[in-house]
Amino acid sequence: MDIKKEVQKLLKVIGPGRMSNTAYDTAWIARLGEIDWSLSSRALNWLCENQLPDGSWGTKEPFYYHDRVISTLAAMIALTYRGRRAQDKTQIEKGLLALERITSGATQGLAAAPNGATVGFEMIAPTLVAEAERLGIIKQQGDRILGRLQKMRQLKMSKLAGLKINRHITPAFSAEMAGSDHLDLLETNNLQEKNGSVANSPAATAHFVNFVSKSDEKAMAYLRDVVQEDGGTPFAAPFDIFERAWVLWNLSLANLLDEKSNQLYRHHLDHLISQWDDQSGASYSETYTPKDGDDTSITYSVLSRYKFPVNIDTVLSYEEEEAFRCYPLESDSSVSVNIHVLDALKQAGVDKEHPSVQKVISYLKNNRINSSFWLDKWHTSPFYPTAHFVTSAYDFDTPLCSQAVDWILQSQKADGSWGFSNDQSTAEETAYCIQALKVWETNGGKIPKGRIEMAAAWLEENSSTPYPSLWIGKVLYCPEYVVKSAILSALELSRN
Repeated sequence: MDIKKEVQKLLKVIGPGRMSNTAYDTAWIARLGEIDWSLSSRALNWLCENQLPDGSWGTKEPFYYHDRVISTLAAMIALTYRGRRAQDKTQIEKGLLALERITSGATQGLAAAPNGATVGFEMIAPTLVAEAERLGIIKQQGDRILGRLQKMRQLKMSKLAGLKINRHITPAFSAEMAGSDHLDLLETNNLQEKNGSVANSPAATAHFVNFVSKSDEKAMAYLRDVVQEDGGTPFAAPFDIFERAWVLWNLSLANLLDEKSNQLYRHHLDHLISQWDDQSGASYSETYTPKDGDDTSITYSVLSRYKFPVNIDTVLSYEEEEAFRCYPLESDSSVSVNIHVLDALKQAGVDKEHPSVQKVISYLKNNRINSSFWLDKWHTSPFYPTAHFVTSAYDFDTPLCSQAVDWILQSQKADGSWGFSNDQSTAEETAYCIQALKVWETNGGKIPKGRIEMAAAWLEENSSTPYPSLWIGKVLYCPEYVVKSAILSALELSRN
């Protein structure tokens, strides 16, 4: 593989964001038959073609309860509204059987999912359950697991009384949770972003044009733009800041942003600095209003590395009593966000004794699994946060990094690869581990001879798309170019 050429190709195509399609968001588009028959029909065809072998919808690998539950419910509802063929009824019947199998073990499975619920699940799932009951797709759930979720929604809705969801707060991203019975929660005249979307979410925007502002022209223009040629739809679009920042961060780890590619990457840096806010940092997109600690930290690291005038105080503004937050009012903190804060602090030249560094280190020590690795709410694989900790914190806590490296080495498979879910190896996870091991070795750490080389050989043979959806949003998804950049970074590091 000619890595430099592949990097140049990548830098020419990143920008708006390339993401895998999701059954959940596509199902919401499929419901728009009365508003745009062509758009709806394409989405419906995509759903019919992408039912999984077991009858459910969602990401095939890895299996994730929350993803499968809301994807299957949403798809069956869409097929009920639009389906007229015998095939559609058969697919619904298969979906019902799959949902029954999934939820029969969901009392333990939903609660025990190691990374926690997908975004907005506790509000979205009950809304879909209630609609599926009204349509006669499923029986009244009562005290079964889906019925208990409905009761949770009622309780949460009562707590939201008086609150107005608008584009300035994160619940707008899951605005479809309002269903048709709680539209009073939505501040409808202040919900859309400048691109016509609701929070850059196809599902939330489709709900908006179906229940709030029928056939809204700006919202429909947004949906027609983000639906792919095959009818599928990503779960968020665009995500221009996120994609650019993560790609450049990965490539910079391996010094792949050199003078030859200067013209190709400088305009991406210019875009990031143009979207940087001195008070609150960065969002995942210029068309998504709320800023967050994760995109702010990664964007700061990239801009700081290339000598742009950004202030570390912006990152520090996300500091809470025990850790750094991702979004305001979040119910649980994120390990990877705090790890990326460490990377930003490292780029700023902050000393390891700095109180903010020590706060994050203490938080991370208290949140390790088996005193070995970390799990995170934004990614299904422990190799993502654990490897990023090594690349970000080798100067801050050498013993803790050494323990993480030991766990990574112990987890390596005989063929040199890594993979967590169902013991299936992936190029993405293998790339993260190579990055960590090489950065550790470059900075004086010891790695057994041949381990990185063996991993790189496997990765080069298994680096092609499609990549599995390991990232956690409302459902599982894959930011393809971000993963590609991690693979290129790892391969370049392994050669030096």
